[in-house]
Amino acid sequence: MHTTPRVRAPEIEHDHLRDPILGYDPPEGCGFLRCLAHGIPSPLIRWHHHDEYELHLIMETSGKVFVGDYIGHFQPGHLVLTGPRVPHNWISSDAPPGGVALRDRVIQFAHEPIEQACELFPEFKEILPLLEQAKYGIEFFGVSEMAQAHFERVAASRGLARIAGFCEFMGMLARCKDFRLLSSVQLQCAEDDESMAQVNAVVSYISEHCGEPLSMGEVCERFRMPESRFSRFFRRATGNTFTDFVNRMRISKACQLLMDTDRYVTTICYEVGFNNVANFNRRFLEIKGMTPTDFRRQSASRFGIETH
Repeated sequence: MHTTPRVRAPEIEHDHLRDPILGYDPPEGCGFLRCLAHGIPSPLIRWHHHDEYELHLIMETSGKVFVGDYIGHFQPGHLVLTGPRVPHNWISSDAPPGGVALRDRVIQFAHEPIEQACELFPEFKEILPLLEQAKYGIEFFGVSEMAQAHFERVAASRGLARIAGFCEFMGMLARCKDFRLLSSVQLQCAEDDESMAQVNAVVSYISEHCGEPLSMGEVCERFRMPESRFSRFFRRATGNTFTDFVNRMRISKACQLLMDTDRYVTTICYEVGFNNVANFNRRFLEIKGMTPTDFRRQSASRFGIETH
């Protein structure tokens, strides 16, 4: 008998759940930045999201990481920045029977104070491209030792010293060249605000209509751009051709349905805009590195549930 719930959405993490007993900073001392450190087992290890950005460093154990529709592997030194409302979880596969005292170091921070700081201090704008990319999840490489030192410095300090340590940490990450975006749909920052608004409008339109037949000619006509200019503009902004981006958007939506519902794979295939199952399976394997069925099976472990 099938007992899996039809919808398995991520939990929303609210302030009242951030208890110092679980490893959070006391609320009266954290200010703009909230630090968290916890081991395993912990009730904090669950599929969830929140309104803040999160810097997450794994200290011990290895296992499977889930960020949005991304499924991958982690080990000590794994460093990720997630944006607001991006669901995530880390499930250890090799934790000893007695658990570990410190598996995760975390820094959470809101967008609004940084946005306000940018108006007063233009230097803060250096990290805005990083925050834009964080909506897809960013994994950094080759900085784990420096990251650990920054985490410890920020967690141990208060007041201006904490802000200074955080700014130095974010500056290092903004300059890091060895990283990858974890989402299957990748957007790169445009050269100016007007271009970024145009990119967002095009991407929003594709997102809303990707379950329908879509052609570049139709989108060009809607946004009043010649096809040759649109093709160059779109590739520069997204890193993909129009067709590749639409396929990635459709696969991303398919991943969400595979994770959150019980719908048949064939139903999802047509719902997200593919016109035959063979092409859907081929594109899914190409983009996600596994079949839709394997993705659904593996995604169940984001709750810490073993599947067979």
